[in-house]
Amino acid sequence: MAKKEIKLSVKIGDLVLKNPVMVASGTFGYGEEYSSLIEINMLGAVVTKGISLEPSPGNSPRRIVETPSGMLNAIGLQNIGYQKFVTDKMPMLREYDTAVIVNFYGSKIEDYVELAGKLSSVEGVDALEANISCPNIKEGGITFGTDPEMAYEVTEKVRAVTDKPLIVKLTPNVTDISVIAKSVEDAGADAVSLTNTFTGMVIDINECKPAIANITGGLSGPAIRPLSLRMVWETVKAVTIPVIGIGGIIASSDALQFLICGACAVQVGTGLFVNPKAPISIINGIQNYLTAKDLTDINDVIGSLKTDTM
Repeated sequence: MAKKEIKLSVKIGDLVLKNPVMVASGTFGYGEEYSSLIEINMLGAVVTKGISLEPSPGNSPRRIVETPSGMLNAIGLQNIGYQKFVTDKMPMLREYDTAVIVNFYGSKIEDYVELAGKLSSVEGVDALEANISCPNIKEGGITFGTDPEMAYEVTEKVRAVTDKPLIVKLTPNVTDISVIAKSVEDAGADAVSLTNTFTGMVIDINECKPAIANITGGLSGPAIRPLSLRMVWETVKAVTIPVIGIGGIIASSDALQFLICGACAVQVGTGLFVNPKAPISIINGIQNYLTAKDLTDINDVIGSLKTDTM
C-alpha cells in the first residue's frame, strides 16, 4: 500500500508556509548562528531578531538568569539596525528556501511606520512581525501592546504602508489579551503571534540585589506554556485571523497542544537554547502524529480541541 502524503502547509495572510513550525524572534539571531546546526530549509519560517531603525546596544549586563523550567532575560532588543540588516544579513537569508519574517519595533509610532515601509521594499522579506510587546525597553514596545487604542493605531498606520502579510506580536502582560488581538485585527493585521514573555523578577539573596541589571525581565520557557496556551485559546475564540502560538514549546507534543487549541502555527524560542534541533524534531513529530491518527492534513488538527465535559 502506498504511503499517504502528509500535507503540513499552512497559510498566514497571502503567505504559505511549508509547515507550521517557525523559530521565534531573538532566539535564532539572524539565521547564520544556527546554520551549521540545523537544516534551515526545513523550517516553516525564520523570524529574525527584532530590527530597529538605528542600531541598539540593548540593556547592560547581567541580562539573563536561569529560572525553574525557564529563563529570565532583559536583552533589551539589541540589534544591528535596519541598514546593516539589509546589507549584511538579508543576502544570506535570501539563499534559504524558507519564508523570512522580519520582526521590527520602534519607540514611537512613526518609527514603526518608517521601518515597515522600508522593509516592505527589501527583496526576500516575505512578511513582517510588528513587536508591540517587549517588556525590557524603556519606551515604546509593551506600551503599544497593553492599550487597545494604541495597538489599533500603530497597526492601522503600519498596515497603510505595507502590502506584506502583517503579524502583530502581543504581550501577555494584560488583563485580557483577546481584546488587544481583536483591536489589531480590526486595524488590518493578517495574524497575531502570542505570547511574548511574562514580566518577572529574580533576586540574588546573597547580594540582596536583582539578579539582572534591568531589575525585571521577560520570563520564557516551559514554565509559561500553560499560561500561553490558555491565552492562545482565548484569542482564537475572539478573532478570525490566524493565531501563532509561542511559549515554552520544546517538543512536538507541546506544539500540537497549541495547534489543537486553534493556533495555525507555532514559534520555538527558548527551547532552541536547550536543543537547537528542536524545531526539526517537532516537524517530524507532528508528521508522525498525523500518520498515527490516520490524518493527511495538518488543518485537520488545527482547532480540533474538544471542550465538552461528557
